[in-house]
Amino acid sequence: MSQPIWSKGQASVDALVQGYLAGEDVILDRELLPFDIKASQAHVKGLARIGIVSDDEATAIVAALRDIGEDFSAGKLTLDAPFEDGHSALEEWLTQRLGDVGRKVHTGRSRNDQVQVAMRLLLKHRIDQAIALVHECALAALDMAKSHQSTPLPGYTHLQRAVPTTIGAWMAGFAEAWADDLALMSDVKRFVDCNPLGTAAGHGVNLPIDRQFTTSELGFDRMQVSPQYAQNSRGTFEVQVLMALLQPLQSVRRLAWDLSLFTTAEFAFVKLPDVLTTGSSIMPNKRNPDLIELLRASPAVVQGAIGELWSIMSLPSGYHRDLQATKPPTMRGLQAAIASLSQVPTLLRSLWFDHKRIDEAMEGSMLATDKATELAADGVPFRQAYQQVGNALHELDELESEQLSKRVEASIEARNSPGGAGKLMLDEIARRIG
Repeated sequence: MSQPIWSKGQASVDALVQGYLAGEDVILDRELLPFDIKASQAHVKGLARIGIVSDDEATAIVAALRDIGEDFSAGKLTLDAPFEDGHSALEEWLTQRLGDVGRKVHTGRSRNDQVQVAMRLLLKHRIDQAIALVHECALAALDMAKSHQSTPLPGYTHLQRAVPTTIGAWMAGFAEAWADDLALMSDVKRFVDCNPLGTAAGHGVNLPIDRQFTTSELGFDRMQVSPQYAQNSRGTFEVQVLMALLQPLQSVRRLAWDLSLFTTAEFAFVKLPDVLTTGSSIMPNKRNPDLIELLRASPAVVQGAIGELWSIMSLPSGYHRDLQATKPPTMRGLQAAIASLSQVPTLLRSLWFDHKRIDEAMEGSMLATDKATELAADGVPFRQAYQQVGNALHELDELESEQLSKRVEASIEARNSPGGAGKLMLDEIARRIG
């Protein structure tokens, strides 16, 4: 490992200890490095504004950082074990290119606010990605709801057949859920959209750093004023982003559960194309819905990351090295959420419905609730209507197939309470999706 940037020439830390201290940083910082570069460029421009570096030096450093970023993306520079982390790699690469001028880049900042601002930029980037993906999920569900507004589907409670509903009503539930999730994620983005750069190790620095400048330069909405709060917020902002991303994943899990059932031979309401399924290593007859099963598991990864972060943050005020451990679960949770959400629009648009099997699953007794409600609307006390229909279920179950289909269609059309299968109000859901 190269000399740490904090080295003052004394004996090096034991190699085994140093490797433990560095942890996964050198790997995780490969994703953070572009954001670290962007923040470093803003920091150097800010130093030039107060005369700590000259304009020429700032121009050279900013250009060298840009070149480092391009070389890193092209694979010409590698962030690996010889470095303690991405921050030390950046400083060494700068020094190799610019000599002592490169060594000026760290003036007035700590690795604490350096990693904070890089993580904050990553959080904003990831939540923007998630918002775009959830918007696409919502539109895909809405399109399916529009295409199948009147297509019958058994409605279940307790996993038992209950009343007739439609594929449109089933999909509208997901479309509206994701519409609300979009609003939630936008609120959380505003919450985390603040700049910690310039707070150093949690107590500020004895330089008149123009923090409003770096806030504007980096595209943040506001400056995080208190240096202590900047340190104390490490992990807490990450938790809020992960919780916001968990919300749409909960709907993904429900969708995956529904499809896990509906694609079984026992239901057979839905079929997946072969390109979205896999085969068995031993059973030639099998096509497995691995995609929806992994989607069903995806919220667990994010939930685990949130739990890990809450445990790490049980600390007194200020910076502690424990906070380094917030990076792995955060980045793991973000990656899992984005990867899972990116699969859903294609999945929704690839579903094929077996209408014959769906029709076969319709039972006359599923009309009982509608019948009781109709009697109540005619003046029969509902509890009396409930008992009357319940004692004559055999009459509904004896309906002929054609007659049952007509009654199911009428049942769906008559369920015109706002949002009901006969009045989905898809235009309102579309307005909320935007």
